[in-house]
Amino acid sequence: SDSIDKTAGSELYSGSSVISGRAYARVTHVGDENYTNSLINEVRQEKRVHSELLDSMRKVTRFTSFLIIPLGVLLFVEAMFLRHSGTYDAVVSSAAALLGMLPKGLVLLISVSLATGVIRLAKAKILVQNIYSLETLAHVDVLCLDKTGTITDGSMTVHDVVDCKSNAFSVPLGDIIGSILTATGDNNQTALALAEKFGYSQALSPKTIVPFSSQKKLSAVTFEGEGTFVLGAPEFVVKDVGVKLERIINENARNGYRVLMLAHSPLEITGDRLPGVRKPVCLIVIEDHIREDAPEVIRWFKENNVAVKIISGDNPITVSEVAARVGVENASMYVSLEGMSTREVIEAANKYTVFGRVTPEQKCTLIKALKSKGNTVAMTGDGVNDILAMREADCSVAIASGSEAARNVSHLVLLDSNFSSMPEVVMEGRRVVNNIQQSSTLFLMKTLMSVLLSIIA
Repeated sequence: SDSIDKTAGSELYSGSSVISGRAYARVTHVGDENYTNSLINEVRQEKRVHSELLDSMRKVTRFTSFLIIPLGVLLFVEAMFLRHSGTYDAVVSSAAALLGMLPKGLVLLISVSLATGVIRLAKAKILVQNIYSLETLAHVDVLCLDKTGTITDGSMTVHDVVDCKSNAFSVPLGDIIGSILTATGDNNQTALALAEKFGYSQALSPKTIVPFSSQKKLSAVTFEGEGTFVLGAPEFVVKDVGVKLERIINENARNGYRVLMLAHSPLEITGDRLPGVRKPVCLIVIEDHIREDAPEVIRWFKENNVAVKIISGDNPITVSEVAARVGVENASMYVSLEGMSTREVIEAANKYTVFGRVTPEQKCTLIKALKSKGNTVAMTGDGVNDILAMREADCSVAIASGSEAARNVSHLVLLDSNFSSMPEVVMEGRRVVNNIQQSSTLFLMKTLMSVLLSIIA
């Protein structure tokens, strides 16, 4: 899960994910010794979806197994020596009694019920990648959502540009941002929104490039003769933004907007180290489009006693406002995890509803902390930075429009990227579990009656 810098000529293992920038690679080896293939068995053994249905069935089977041997011996002896039956009749009568004790149809019942649920969900454009995840989702009492792609539909637009009037450059502001987009090659939703507003440009010649990453929350480019431009979250770009800019940032955050800052330094990037002195150039206010069906979905989970927690890498004030708009309970209880230790993250997990400035590792820690309190936790996500948390969750749900890596580790995939399908998935899981519980009583009654009849007889 560690991010490792790669240069031209470096070796990449299969299964690697690009978390920042772009990569072109040549395949040099495939086969059984391939890194991914060597991990397949280990990964399968490492994570098993917990199934109460299977555990209950095993308990019943274990219980009947203890009874079968002594009862079988007694029935055979009774037939041979008390009723003086022949060996054939003794074996047949004993076997008939013992077979009635085994809940043989229970395994078939569970498998057929779950398979029927999978088929129903497939018709609703929901791909089930682990059949027992249906049951797990039916028992979920905490749902963790990543804001982008779930509450919002992932599309963004530039709402406003606030000029800080701190510097005059040889090229217009639009060409500066366009040159940064061209140089970094970022193609996330934020970059696409900026490209729609400012376009791509080659007005400036890049010298050193630091692509955007979820850990740094920024990207930076040193241009020939123009110094370095840094674009990203304001608190990561400039340490002290000043009272006036901070007021503008907080005001927009309270209105549910994301705010980016463009800053400049006359110095150049050295290795991976950015120039220490940076002056703000402008603030870019970006609007996330909230899904129309999000409030209804959130209300459904609230009515069904499922706690909703929002985990995001954005400013917690912005995330809190968006969460409040869609009706998330206790949305005002937010916290920034920036700079927090693992222990502090664990303590915050059950105190707050909205978590901002969360790193991929902290997302995973939050899921572990919630599970440690006895909760059954589901996690939705669409990006590479969600993978660790999705792998740790009891049930993970991926958005089809997200990254391939997120889809590969998830238990369920929403093929139409429609978040409103989530209640249907939960209801289908509950329907399957309830049907199995009601029908299984028939098999258990048959087992109990067979045991009692054998003892009485």
